[in-house]
Amino acid sequence: MIVSEICRRNPVTIGAHEELGSAAKLMRERHIGYLIVVEPFPPHDRPRPIGVLTDRDIVVGVLAKGADARLLRVGEVMTQHPATVCEDVSLNSAIAEMRRVGVRRVPVVDEVGQLVGVLSLDEVLDAVAQQLLGVIGSIRTEVRLEGDRRP
Repeated sequence: MIVSEICRRNPVTIGAHEELGSAAKLMRERHIGYLIVVEPFPPHDRPRPIGVLTDRDIVVGVLAKGADARLLRVGEVMTQHPATVCEDVSLNSAIAEMRRVGVRRVPVVDEVGQLVGVLSLDEVLDAVAQQLLGVIGSIRTEVRLEGDRRP
């Protein structure tokens, strides 16, 4: 299985110049805790990830330090140079990269680094669960057929 088969397309993005409050509002409206920070990438100005911002970044990096979130921009708080995975890599490679850098979500890019989606552990778990259901189905079928053959 490759990443493009299970990643979520059209992830929620934001620009580095946006106010941090706008990012928090976007997270609340979309019921998410992760934004991919992008900038236009020539020649077609498709977005390229330059950072990520999580709800935890806002809480631990800003609010817990007593900083005034109203005065900050996304680019001042985001994690710069995020790990990414290419859409054509295997799911196993993507999981290994996520484990290596210690993240639950990772932007998915094409061969030139333009954003195509996001892969989260939620999608990974769903894909693994579907594979396990297939295995269980095979076992159940085998048991049923064995029972049918031997009265």
